[in-house]
Amino acid sequence: MASYALKLDDEEVRRYRTMAQAAVAVERDLWEAAGIRRAAAVADVGCGPGAVSVLLANVVGSEGQVWAVDADPHSVKKAAALAARVGLPNVETVVGDAAATGLPVGTLDVAMLRHVLAHNGGREQAIVDHLASLVRPGGCVYLVDADGTAVHVRPNDRDLDDMHDRYREFHRRRGNDISVGLRLAELLHEAGLDVVDFTGRYRIEQSEPGLRGPAWAAREAIVKTGLATPADVGRWSAAFKRADSRPDRPTWFIPMFIGIGRKLA
Repeated sequence: MASYALKLDDEEVRRYRTMAQAAVAVERDLWEAAGIRRAAAVADVGCGPGAVSVLLANVVGSEGQVWAVDADPHSVKKAAALAARVGLPNVETVVGDAAATGLPVGTLDVAMLRHVLAHNGGREQAIVDHLASLVRPGGCVYLVDADGTAVHVRPNDRDLDDMHDRYREFHRRRGNDISVGLRLAELLHEAGLDVVDFTGRYRIEQSEPGLRGPAWAAREAIVKTGLATPADVGRWSAAFKRADSRPDRPTWFIPMFIGIGRKLA
């Protein structure tokens, strides 16, 4: 199993928070349909620094519970610190693999997994199968992932295009499927769940100055594999600085997919 390649620095934490705010804004109807509501028991698997976990905790309230699970102890520590800072005692953090969280079987109302499958090539079905085992009858598995082969940025920059091309090749060599968002319904069905919703939403958003994205967060791992050099990273950094100084902010076009599978009674 390959380790997670995106370095969790302050810049990446900021990106997580931006994504979390976008998620709650555009997915609230789907959260409700899946059973994310007051008093629910929810797991945020692959929680990273906990940006979504605390939003879930606000929705389920003091009567509910959120388990923030990640395989990276550093991420779990950040998630715990965030929950404590915003005063949410209903968030419990757990160090655990997405396919073996250690959570009790059959106890959750919802098991959520966001942007994790694309980093776990060859283990996608095992992960979804495990999540299915965690929810009680009538509970749901909630999956979110993208089609990374169809992400675009306008206006483009030759150096940043080069970075994204190498990032895609990096994933290919690791055996990851960055278009796994297209397969969410299949994975839920194979896990024995009733697919109650499978939808796509096209995110179009201007990048904030200073935000770099996942390819940049993986730069050290890309260099270690021999797909880039420190000089390449320097070019990419200069390209980001050019983009930050543009009066017309670069716009991202990202096809996102959400699948919800319910365990039948």
